[in-house]
Amino acid sequence: MKNLYIDFDGVIMNTIEITYQDMIDKNINQDNQKEVRDYYKNLDWIQLLKKSKIINNGIECIEKIIESEKFEISILTHVNSLHEAVEKIKFIRKYFKDITIIPVPRELSKTEMVHVEDSILIDDYAGNLEEWQEKGGIAIRFSEKLHGKGFIVIDKLDKILDII
Repeated sequence: MKNLYIDFDGVIMNTIEITYQDMIDKNINQDNQKEVRDYYKNLDWIQLLKKSKIINNGIECIEKIIESEKFEISILTHVNSLHEAVEKIKFIRKYFKDITIIPVPRELSKTEMVHVEDSILIDDYAGNLEEWQEKGGIAIRFSEKLHGKGFIVIDKLDKILDII
């Protein structure tokens, strides 16, 4: 079975869309890394996850992937705080009791947390995918608008079953 790592923000949940708009509303300079990190560290993740929506039936898609028995699935997500990690884990546990969840401190690359070679990463951020490929992994870009940015692209998680 191949390892399949799925990102959380911007792939399973639309938290990125909501937080970017909130930063605009609060006049936070998104080019200022310190301001952005402080924003995410102080964010109320309980409220954010209540406001957020699941993207393109992501939970049902993950269930379908699990049923296929083609992959060993883990959620691999960057976090800025312990509070963020806890709330993301609680959210995933509402749907999946037996899926591995790997919170990655923002200061580290996802490639430093898991075995990458021949493993698949589905992520919306091209920077993560570039690092993944450089380390011998298989990078799949998630984009609702199907903008691949040079990567194989999907807009629903279960489309991985058609690719691999």
